[in-house]
Amino acid sequence: MKSVTTSLPGILILEPKVFGDERGFFFESFNERVWQQLTGLENRFVQHNHSRSARNVLRGLHYQIKQPQGKLVRVVTGEVFDVAVDIRRTSPTCGQWFGTRLSAENKKMMWVPEGFAHGFCVTSEYAEFLYLTTDYWAPEFERSIAWNDPAISIDWPISGEPILSAKDVAAKPLAEAELFD
Repeated sequence: MKSVTTSLPGILILEPKVFGDERGFFFESFNERVWQQLTGLENRFVQHNHSRSARNVLRGLHYQIKQPQGKLVRVVTGEVFDVAVDIRRTSPTCGQWFGTRLSAENKKMMWVPEGFAHGFCVTSEYAEFLYLTTDYWAPEFERSIAWNDPAISIDWPISGEPILSAKDVAAKPLAEAELFD
C-alpha cells in the first residue's frame, strides 16, 4: 500500500498493491498494521457502511459535529468524484476542499479525518461506495453544508442539477454552519 499526501493536510489517498492475472485480482483493502505504519494513526474503525447511488446523485457535504467520524472510503462498483472540505475553524485551510476520482478500476481509497465535511457525486451509471468510520452514526449530531456554496466553490463534474436528498437540499452554507474548533 502506498500513501499519497494531498493539498489539504490530513487528507490522504491510499493506493493498494494489486495482484492480478487472467483470473482477476486481489488486494488488501485494509490492514491495521499497514494503516498505522503508513499514517501514524491508531484509529479504530467501528462501523462499515455501503451505499449505492445512480449517476448524478450527490451526497454531502456531511459531518457529525459531536461524535465526529473519520472515514476511509472507496468505490467497489462504478466511479465517484469524492470531496473533503476542511471545516476546522482554526485551521489555515478552513473552507478549502480537495477532490479526487475514486473508482472500482483505480481501487484508490481516501482518508477523510475528523474535522472535515465529506461528500461525493456519482459520475458513472451507478456506484457502490464503502465507508469505514471511526465512530458510530449519530443522526442527532449530523450536519450538512451546501454542496454548491460559492464560498467553497467545489468544481463538481456533473451536468445539470444533481439528485439530492431532502437533507442536502436544506443544507446550510459554510458561513452559517457549525464548525469544529
